[in-house]
Amino acid sequence: MKNQEKRGYRLRITVAVKIMMAAILLCVLVIGGYVAYMQLHYYRIEDHTALEIEDNTEGVLKTGETYTAVTYNIGFGAYGPDYSFFMDTGEMKDGTLTKGEHGKAISRKSVEEHTEGAIQELQKLDADFMLLQEVDTDSDRSYHVDQSRELTEAFPEYGSVFANNFHSAYLFYPFSDPHGAVQAGLLSLCRYEIADAERRSYPVDNSFITKFTDLDRCFALMRLPVEGGRELVLINSHMSAYDEGGLIRTQQLELLNSVMEEEYSAGNYVIVGGDFNHAFGEAAAEGFPSEQKFPEWVSVLTQEDMAEGITMLRAENELEVPTCRGADIVYTKGINYTTVVDGFLVSDNVKATAVNVDTDFAFSDHNPVKLEFELAK
Repeated sequence: MKNQEKRGYRLRITVAVKIMMAAILLCVLVIGGYVAYMQLHYYRIEDHTALEIEDNTEGVLKTGETYTAVTYNIGFGAYGPDYSFFMDTGEMKDGTLTKGEHGKAISRKSVEEHTEGAIQELQKLDADFMLLQEVDTDSDRSYHVDQSRELTEAFPEYGSVFANNFHSAYLFYPFSDPHGAVQAGLLSLCRYEIADAERRSYPVDNSFITKFTDLDRCFALMRLPVEGGRELVLINSHMSAYDEGGLIRTQQLELLNSVMEEEYSAGNYVIVGGDFNHAFGEAAAEGFPSEQKFPEWVSVLTQEDMAEGITMLRAENELEVPTCRGADIVYTKGINYTTVVDGFLVSDNVKATAVNVDTDFAFSDHNPVKLEFELAK
């Protein structure tokens, strides 16, 4: 009897081990298959890709006249005040570590409401040029709301250029609220004729995990005719955010500087607007009240970083209205870390002023920035 019990015990152990090994093998196959799926679907869009110009207008720019532009990261319609994002981390001044919660927007309704709120803000600003970032076209994270279509339909008198800078297979993370598959990019709306548009690819972090979670970073370069034969080179840019040590952002800035310098040297006017994911100067980096420590993700941009003939335009109210809030916690004014990472760079033949527009982060984790400019004769 004892021998039978021993044999039965050994049999149960053997079966349990086999089940455990089978479970481990299944996990390895599932994980390996998922990694292979992500790798097979990963690609980068080729540099210097021509961009389609939709509903182009016929107006030609003139020197000596005043025009306006706005840059606004609309945060794919997710970032209301009650939203935090899973990739954002931080630390409170008392040492408490913080981490965002959500992988996608809270609901389709919230995406629609925040997109409409952003549209209404843009309508009030009534700018000649709108440079928008994190505009989704068909993404799980925004419940497949086509924000690009909604924006272009809201501004039918504008020509438009769309540059895809985030195209990913289904990202099954965070497990409780997967980010999903994404198609998103930079949308530029212009009241004046665009002669040509191309997508320039930024350097990105190609490490194994990061390349699946970060964007296919780029900037959209548009050429607009100016009376007299020169061009306005208008650039919509979105630099990397999750870049420890700022190495990739340094490489991205080198590319952008080289393009700006080349165009300015050729006699063209240059305006770059966007989300730089750099604080616009040391004062803006730590200029706002907060209950959080200075975050690791913030790099500081200064005038010394600019190419010759290019000015980092600091808003007239730069220390009164921030343009970006930390998304590792829900938003409460004076609690979250805030800074200025959105704005404009202009060549010296452009006379310009800027102002940060205070929406109190009602529709995005960013505020818009409005530029008023004149092309010098």
